[in-house]
Amino acid sequence: MNIVTIYEKFPTEADCIRHLEDVRWRGTPVCPYCKSTRTTAAKKEHRHHCNGCNTTFSVTVDTIFHHTHLDLQKWFLAISLVLNAKKDMAARQLARDLKVNKNTAWYMGMRIRNAMFEQPELMRGIVEMDECYIGGKPRKGTGPHKRGRGTSKVPVVGMIERGGKIVAKPVDKSKLNQESLAKFVRETVDIDNAMLITDEYSGYLRIKTFMPHAVINHQVSYADGEIHTNSIEGFWGLLKRGIIGQYHKVSVRHLHQYLTEFCYRYNYRNNPAIFERTLARAVGVAA
Repeated sequence: MNIVTIYEKFPTEADCIRHLEDVRWRGTPVCPYCKSTRTTAAKKEHRHHCNGCNTTFSVTVDTIFHHTHLDLQKWFLAISLVLNAKKDMAARQLARDLKVNKNTAWYMGMRIRNAMFEQPELMRGIVEMDECYIGGKPRKGTGPHKRGRGTSKVPVVGMIERGGKIVAKPVDKSKLNQESLAKFVRETVDIDNAMLITDEYSGYLRIKTFMPHAVINHQVSYADGEIHTNSIEGFWGLLKRGIIGQYHKVSVRHLHQYLTEFCYRYNYRNNPAIFERTLARAVGVAA
């Protein structure tokens, strides 16, 4: 859903609230404090009174919109802008588009990313696995800079189901070993109904002991029929262009949230209902 559609469907704050109430409650308001459905309309506009715990509440309680004092229309526009930005959107750009300060825009972006987190189902079929390294470009005159596994950048490990969804997470360099990578595979892949494809890195050697595992040697070729890691490497390219082009760098503390956003947008890139799905997750409804 683009910003023009947002303005057409939700021209007023009341329209946004009514839609959010429908998404969250489906016509029956539920008290977020005691979970009672014995509610009545409160005297204050767009609020409800719980007859169970004698508390008033609005639809934004316990959601990413709670205590933000921002119009819901701006929140809807922010969600739309973030979802439609293939290479992501910096906080300063979001601030300019919404006419808010950069700290507010950053805060909104982080809350939206929190709503995007989900635990995916186990991957099946052909699954590609690879790692990349995230960090700013080195400054000139600071000496030689190693690439690949010798770099000082933050490692990110990911897996993608061929033609399906992707999962990626930052890891400590000490966890790029056979034991940790094998554990990640077991947590993410249905090992009885999948074949894993990786490059020749020795950290993947243990995987062949518990599931089918094919290796593509990039020193020889980048593809051998269906044996390749081109899908996940394409995602790495998108991720790096987004981080370098939009953010220039991101902190290790928040890297997992940016990864969540890139994975979420990639996984639902062909879903026309991605806006409604994100809105449902933002109010705590499983989508």
